[in-house]
Amino acid sequence: MVTVVSTVTDQPLDLAAHEAAVADSRAGAVVSFAGVVRDHDHGRSVTSLEYEGHPNAGKVLQEVADEIAADPDVYAVAVSHRIGPLAIGDVALAAAVSTAHRAAAFAACARLVDEAKARLPIWKRQVFADGTEEWVNCP
Repeated sequence: MVTVVSTVTDQPLDLAAHEAAVADSRAGAVVSFAGVVRDHDHGRSVTSLEYEGHPNAGKVLQEVADEIAADPDVYAVAVSHRIGPLAIGDVALAAAVSTAHRAAAFAACARLVDEAKARLPIWKRQVFADGTEEWVNCP
């Protein structure tokens, strides 16, 4: 049985909790990823940002996690995306995958992150040091 945990939340994300969620005695590899809010974007200084999610964002994230979990090499998947205001250094996306071997775990975690970023209806508003702002990934 494959464990799948996914959530869209306004609460801080804990990467270690995601790693613990994918713990499995069969696993020889756990790969995790933390997407962290950085202080710059395309040469501009970022002071803060906010993520806004569509009401279906949680459903879409669950679908992505289920697709990764369908890989026969994957034992467990945990992924979360944060919404609301975030500060520099906060974790916006946390993901973890467990498999028997490292190559499969790295590949599965990369697919998980790439698919989540490509498909999630979550939009980012960045505030720059000069007081301007920009929405990113808006349809």
